[in-house]
Amino acid sequence: MNSLAKQIAVLGSTGSIGVSALEVIKASGGRLRASVLSAHSRFAQLVEQAQAHRPQYVIASDKAATRFDWSGLPAGTELLVGAEALDEIVSRDCVDIVLAAIVGSAGLQSTWSALESKKTVALANKETLVSAGPMMTRLAHKFGALILPVDSEHSAIFQALQAGQLAEVQRLVLTASGGPFRNLPLEELKTVTVSEALEHPIWNMGPKITVDSATMMNKALEIIEARWLFGVEADQISVVIHPQSIVHSLVEFIDGSVVAQMSPPDMRLPIQYALNYPDRTPGIAKRLDWSQAFALEFEPPDPERFPALQLGYECARAGGTSGAVLSAANEAAVGAFLGGELHFTEIVPACRSILDAHNFNANPTLNQLVEIDRWAREEISNWVCI
Repeated sequence: MNSLAKQIAVLGSTGSIGVSALEVIKASGGRLRASVLSAHSRFAQLVEQAQAHRPQYVIASDKAATRFDWSGLPAGTELLVGAEALDEIVSRDCVDIVLAAIVGSAGLQSTWSALESKKTVALANKETLVSAGPMMTRLAHKFGALILPVDSEHSAIFQALQAGQLAEVQRLVLTASGGPFRNLPLEELKTVTVSEALEHPIWNMGPKITVDSATMMNKALEIIEARWLFGVEADQISVVIHPQSIVHSLVEFIDGSVVAQMSPPDMRLPIQYALNYPDRTPGIAKRLDWSQAFALEFEPPDPERFPALQLGYECARAGGTSGAVLSAANEAAVGAFLGGELHFTEIVPACRSILDAHNFNANPTLNQLVEIDRWAREEISNWVCI
C-alpha cells in the first residue's frame, strides 16, 4: 500500500458518481486509495467494490444490512452499519478527502461532520449547499476545511476562476444541455412518460438527476449552489442552453473576457480534478478530438418551458429555509413522478406550491433544516393526493 496516497472516503460508492470515482481511483497509479466505501442498500454491489478496492471500512447505512450475508468482504475490511457511522468515520485519520456523493438530504449530516473534522470535501451532493449553503461555507471557513465542487458545471467555474480574482467577476454562466424535451412542443409535455424523461441525450446519470435535467430543476439547484459556493449574488449567475455539453460553464470577467472549461461530457474529469487538487494528473476521461470538425451552440432558456429556473433564482436571493424546502419538495415530487403519482408537468408547480406555503426562516439551525425538509416532503405527499 502506498502510504503517501490520498485516502478517499467514497460516500455513495454504488451510485453513478461513486462508480466513476472508483474508476478514477483505480487508474490513479497509487496516488489515490479508497479507504472507505458506503452505500445505503445495494449491499451486493458494495461487497463487489470492496473486493476490488479493499477499503479499510465499508458502511451500509440501511439497518437492513444486519440481515445480509457479508461473508464476501475481504480480510481487513471492517463493516459498519447505520447512517450514524458515516458521521463518525469521516473524522478518522484514515480519511483525507470525503467524496460526498450521497443523493439528497441524506448526505447533509455526513458532509457537516467532515467539515467539522477539517477534511477536504469533494462535493457531488447538490442538496448540501442548496439546503444549508451559508452554514456549510461558514463551517468550512471556521475549521479551515475545503469544499471542492464535483458537479461538472461548478468544477468548470472553479477551474475558470483561476484566471482572475473573484472581485473581477462580472457573471458566472451555467450551461445546460436542455434535456430530452428542449424542442418538444409545450402541449406534449403533459404526456411525457417516465421512460421518456429518463432518456437523457448526453449524460448517463441516476433517475432523480436525469428527471431534474429534463425539468431543468438541476440548474435551479445549481444556481443556489453557485450562490453560496462562490460567494456571488444571485443576479451574477446566468444560465444558457448548450446542447453539446462540451462547454461545462463559463466565467465572464469585468473586462469582457470570458473563460470557459471544455471537455467531452465525462464525470470522471471533474471527479479527478477534485480528488487531485491542486494538481492535474493524467487520467482516463474522454478527450476532445481536434482533428474533427464540430460546432458549439448556445441559446437562452425558455422560461415558459423551464419555470424551475425562476424558483432557483428566488431561493438564491432569499436564502434561509427556501433552498431546503425547494430541494426536499423536488426530491419528493420527482419520486412521485417516477412512481406514477404525478405528471411530468406537475413537478415544478408542486414545488412552487410548497415553497410559497412554507414559514420562511432567514437563519435556521441544522435541526430546523432537517425538520422543514421533513415537512416539505409530507406536503408533497398531501399535494399528490389532491
